[in-house]
Amino acid sequence: MLRLLTEWGRRRAALAIGALLLLGVRGQLLQAQSPDWAAVDAALGRPGAAQEGGVRRWAMPRSDLRVTAAGITLRPAFALGAWLAMVPHEDGVMAMGDLVLLEDELNPVLSALQAGGVEQTAIHHHVMRESPRVLYMHIHGHGDPVAIARTVAAALARTGTPGVAGVAAAAAPSVELDTTAISAALGRQGRANGGVWQVGVPRAETLRDAGVVLPAAMGVGTVINFQPTGGGRAAITGDFVMVAEEVNRVMRALRGANIEVTSLHNHLLQDDPRLFFVHFWAHDDAVVLARGLRHALDETNSVQPTR
Repeated sequence: MLRLLTEWGRRRAALAIGALLLLGVRGQLLQAQSPDWAAVDAALGRPGAAQEGGVRRWAMPRSDLRVTAAGITLRPAFALGAWLAMVPHEDGVMAMGDLVLLEDELNPVLSALQAGGVEQTAIHHHVMRESPRVLYMHIHGHGDPVAIARTVAAALARTGTPGVAGVAAAAAPSVELDTTAISAALGRQGRANGGVWQVGVPRAETLRDAGVVLPAAMGVGTVINFQPTGGGRAAITGDFVMVAEEVNRVMRALRGANIEVTSLHNHLLQDDPRLFFVHFWAHDDAVVLARGLRHALDETNSVQPTR
C-alpha cells in the first residue's frame, strides 16, 4: 500500500511539474509573439525598421524645418530626428519616442497624445542658440501598438512633420570627414545617415522601465552625431546616457575638451537604474572633438569597443 501511495504521489508531482512547464512555455510563446508590424506601419503612415533586441523603430525627421544653431544649419539627421520605437512584451508593446516641435505645436500635440493615452515623460531643449526655437517631447505608451501608432499619427498631424510622400527623394549629402580617424579616436564605429556621421554606444548593464527590459534602440544608448562643416571640421551634438554618479564626471570631461553642455535632464519616469541625459555641442576639428568625447565615454559604464 505504501508503495502504491508513493507511486501515486510521484505521478501527481510529475503532472504538476509538467503543467507548470507547459504554462511557462505558453507564456514565453505569448511574450515572444511579434505584433502585426504592417498594421502598425499603416496606422502611423510610414514604414518602420527592425532593430536589435526585437525593437521596431520609425523615423520622423523634421525636414520641413530650417533651423540654425550658432550659425550652422542643422540637418534633420543631426538634431531634428523625431522617432518612435516599440518593444513587444506580454501586454502588447512598450513605446517610447522623441518628438521635435516648434513652440506653437507643443500643446496641441500634447493634448492629442493625452487624448489617446500616450503620456509625456519630459519636455525640454537639446540645443542652444537655435532659431526658430525647438523643443523635444519624450513620450511613453503601453498596450496595443496600433492604437498607440494612431494616436502618434494624430498628434503629428498637428505639426508640419512631412509624411512619407512629402520627404524629398534627393540623395543624401556625403559625409566629408575622415571617419576612419574619428572611429579610431572614439574607439567605436559609426554610420552615415542623411549627411551626418552617427555613433551609437549602448550601456553595459541591463536597463528597465516599469520592469520591461529596454534595448539601446529604445533611446537609452549614448548618441554622438558629427555634421561636416568643411575643412575637416564638424559640429557635434547628441546625448550621453548616465547613472547619477557618472553625471558630473562626464560634464567635467566634456568641458575639459572645450565641448559645451547644453542640457541635463531625464527622459524616462520609471527607469531602473535611474538615468540622466547630458546633451552637448561643439564646432571644431572633428578628430580633436572625437578624442574629447572618448574621455567622456570612458567615464560611463558603456559597452567597451571590440579589440
